[in-house]
Amino acid sequence: MKFGRSPREQAPVEPVTLKILVAGGFGVGKTTLVAAVSEIKPLRTEETLSEAGRPVDDTGGVEAKHTTTVAMDFGRITLREDLTLYLFGTPGQDRFWFLWDELAQGALGAVVLADTRRLEDCFAAVDYFERRGLPFVVAVNCFDDADHYPPEDIRTALDLDPGVPVVLCDARERASAKEVLIGVVEHAMARAAAPRESAPH
Repeated sequence: MKFGRSPREQAPVEPVTLKILVAGGFGVGKTTLVAAVSEIKPLRTEETLSEAGRPVDDTGGVEAKHTTTVAMDFGRITLREDLTLYLFGTPGQDRFWFLWDELAQGALGAVVLADTRRLEDCFAAVDYFERRGLPFVVAVNCFDDADHYPPEDIRTALDLDPGVPVVLCDARERASAKEVLIGVVEHAMARAAAPRESAPH
């Protein structure tokens, strides 16, 4: 007589890898967030800001920024033994938006990083993911010298749908950035499950 496997003998769970985008305006902290959580040395495509680019790259509010991402940032974080996230940080300036469609292919969801000093800079990212129907979380990067507002005030200012999570974070802190990523995964999974649960049996 054959019996089923004991729990200890169960076949190992196949690991799942998911792709998450980290988007937002210029200088909002995308590269910092990817670097804070990545368990590998992040791949960066940063270039020094040039005088020629000054009229194009608005550094108001982030005057200390001297580099910019020109293609993407890439990192990896393992949330569980069977769940790994690949992180792709998008370039923030308008002239690099042609890369977004390529980066968005196959993504589970996205983080839209926001800075209350330049909140309008994340409008384009919000619009982009809304148009594509890609689940996203707005994460307000709480800079030390920025005014802090409750999440609901940010939601109103960005005119977000009620179902879009808004969280506060510190992109420099691994634990804080990790919670943002977990929020994206949970939000995307809830969005994916909702149609099945509401479908007639």
